[in-house]
Amino acid sequence: MKKLINEPARYVDEMLEGLVAAFPDLSLGGESGRCVARSRPARDGKVGIATGGGSGHLPLFTGYVGEGLLDACAVGNVFEGPSVQSCIDAIKAADRGGGVLCLYGNYGGDRMNFDMAGEMASADGIECATVLGADDVASAAPDEAEKRRGVAGIVFLYKVAGAAAEAGRDLSEVAGVVRKAAENTRSIGVALSPCRVPTASEPNFRIGDDEMEVGMGIHGEPGISRAPLATADAVADIMYERLAAELPLRPGARVAALVNGLGATPLEELLIVWRQIARRLGQAEVTPVNPMIGNYVTSMEMAGASLSLMVLDEELEALMAAPAACPFWTVSP
Repeated sequence: MKKLINEPARYVDEMLEGLVAAFPDLSLGGESGRCVARSRPARDGKVGIATGGGSGHLPLFTGYVGEGLLDACAVGNVFEGPSVQSCIDAIKAADRGGGVLCLYGNYGGDRMNFDMAGEMASADGIECATVLGADDVASAAPDEAEKRRGVAGIVFLYKVAGAAAEAGRDLSEVAGVVRKAAENTRSIGVALSPCRVPTASEPNFRIGDDEMEVGMGIHGEPGISRAPLATADAVADIMYERLAAELPLRPGARVAALVNGLGATPLEELLIVWRQIARRLGQAEVTPVNPMIGNYVTSMEMAGASLSLMVLDEELEALMAAPAACPFWTVSP
């Protein structure tokens, strides 16, 4: 695998330098030097939204810092959780006096470091609440949903959280509506090829040219099955049916829908997948609202796609439609 890099050990820091050079609305700082925040802080009293995670997934996590979305992000090395100090930096950067919602994926290292950071921030007088993204249906059974990983569905949660905070809701209200969004969100992915971490000499897993892995995690975690490569329609059906088994996709329902590329899949192929997902939703008499098709949560140069669905009510639909802007996603009024 070929990469446009300099020193592998400088990969993340040079990426962050490029990010803030390209987007002046973002700033890089904190004691860790690994906190990306809004250059122009939000108004006083607003609930802050802080996230964090490993690099290698842009636009997730760092790319969603912006108005109507996140206030700050703690940045880890590629596929590694952020340090405790970077989590503290993100919480402090997000704090505008209304408390801070820590919203991140359900991974052990992230939980441990954000929990410690939250305790330290609370000792400094910053009220914190936590909501975890845990939408990956392939990573645990429904009766062990608390073990599920957070994947592309967390983008919906960012949008809901940012809109609720911008609307002036207090910390408990913001956390409550984000938990509702999380309870109504499910995702699953299919990987066609591996990726390689810049500091590694080998890909993070092996898969045959004629194979695909259903349920592969965004760090290369094993999926639920490996099978012969199927057609786009068949892959779409597999993903749709796994999510439909858990979500109330009743006639008349409305959903937010995301067909996400993992880094190396052409947009044309994602649109072919969406074509079949839209057909299946239509057959179920379910309406997709402003569907999102593209690279929203990647895994370096992994090929494949994921599907995320969130069942909407009036409140969630309004929050998803509220204006927002960040380097990689804009929602216009």
